Amino acid sequence: MSAYDELMAFQRDTEALSQVAGRLGWDQETMMPRGAAPQRGEEMAAMEGVLHARRTDPRMAEWLDRIDEAKLDDVGRANLRHIRRSFDRASKVPAALAARIARVTSEAQGTWAEARANDDFKAFVPTLTEVVALKREEGQALASGGNADVYDAMLADYEQGTTGAELEAMFGALRPELAALRGAVREAKAPPTLQGTFDESAQMKLTRQLARCFGYDMSHGRVDKAVHPFASGSGLDVRITTRTNDTDPFNCFYSTIHETGHGAYEQNINRDYLLTPLGGGVSMGVHESQSRIYENQLGRSRAFTGYLFAQMKDAFGDFGVADEETFYKIVNRVSDGFIRTEADELQYNLHVLMRFDMERALVSHDLQVPDLEAAWNDRFEADFGFAVDKASNGVLQDVHWSVGLIGYFPTYSLGNVYAGCLNEAMRSAVPDLDDQLAKGDTTAATSWLRDNVQVHGGLYEPKEVITRACGKAPSEAPLVSYLKAKFSDLYGIS
Repeated sequence: MSAYDELMAFQRDTEALSQVAGRLGWDQETMMPRGAAPQRGEEMAAMEGVLHARRTDPRMAEWLDRIDEAKLDDVGRANLRHIRRSFDRASKVPAALAARIARVTSEAQGTWAEARANDDFKAFVPTLTEVVALKREEGQALASGGNADVYDAMLADYEQGTTGAELEAMFGALRPELAALRGAVREAKAPPTLQGTFDESAQMKLTRQLARCFGYDMSHGRVDKAVHPFASGSGLDVRITTRTNDTDPFNCFYSTIHETGHGAYEQNINRDYLLTPLGGGVSMGVHESQSRIYENQLGRSRAFTGYLFAQMKDAFGDFGVADEETFYKIVNRVSDGFIRTEADELQYNLHVLMRFDMERALVSHDLQVPDLEAAWNDRFEADFGFAVDKASNGVLQDVHWSVGLIGYFPTYSLGNVYAGCLNEAMRSAVPDLDDQLAKGDTTAATSWLRDNVQVHGGLYEPKEVITRACGKAPSEAPLVSYLKAKFSDLYGIS
């Protein structure tokens, strides 16, 4: 057996164990008894210890040294690139630190949930302070021996090849455009809002139908409920979650379509890459491009909302909306709100850019955890024009920081930028797309995304995936053009 074959056999078991660890996380969010949190923390720490030992196994270095890359094909070289990067990263982080992060962040999830339920940020401060300190320590270890700063080292876990400075420049160009458009929209007459109550079981039935409509394979997945919707797994076992609200069924439906974008990406990766480094989405930015284009450019389009209007009438009867055009305007209504995941398409990125700035400040010590709530509230009021009323609508609304996902937030907006680029290219390739979406047929769109993005998995670097699909490098310009055209039409802005 060659050194490459030995390495890949070893890596396959590591990938399988990583999937098991992910399943523990899925269970914690969906079905685990609340009282099991301390034990689950120990289980997660033990699993992380096993994975860290495998990722830093001395044999990895020997195999990597013995492999002649010139004899490998593109797939082999890509596998090697990912494995070497993972090995280098794991080797920089002490095993004790990796296990401690796994234990603390697992327990912090429960502490965050309780603090959120009680609207008590102060109760969460000690735990979050420990999480941030541990992640800073990890970031410093990752940045050592190179030119990357600590935040860039943390960002690389989610978007390889992108720096905080690059994102700052892109978001700096995006933000004033969003602010100007938002200002014009708020001065225009707003569409009506959805009224009434919507049965939870009917919501879940329709939401599973929507997942299938967007190509989600239920024979290799499932839809469950969680406080914070997410997708988990890859290959043959990809699970998604959603949530329900009896007065806001769009929360359920569009959370599901969003997570279906993530799930479909994982399900559509070339099966030859199963349980290899190429068998998952290449980055969170590219991942988010799929969830956002499914949710917004497709799911919130005038064509598809016409189809959804008919499905909702079948599911709920007459729910007080007269026609498809009114329904389209209700779905895309720009309205004040605190919650990022419920934000309209226009304002969503303003939520993300605020978090991006704050987590960079936390990492650089320019902002301390005890001051985070006040800083959040000040920035939110400055950006959105009204005050945060309680912690669960503010600094405690997201799970990310509690579980150590620092560097993750900017990938949401980067994903929107990528989605804008992909939408432009996709609509050029499929000129009659709206005619198909009006019938509830997403096949042409999802097939284009599968063939141009999803099937590749980790074969290419993130920016290369988007560049190959679109024929040009990613830019915020297509997203800005799309949002201006859509919301100017919706609100009658000249």
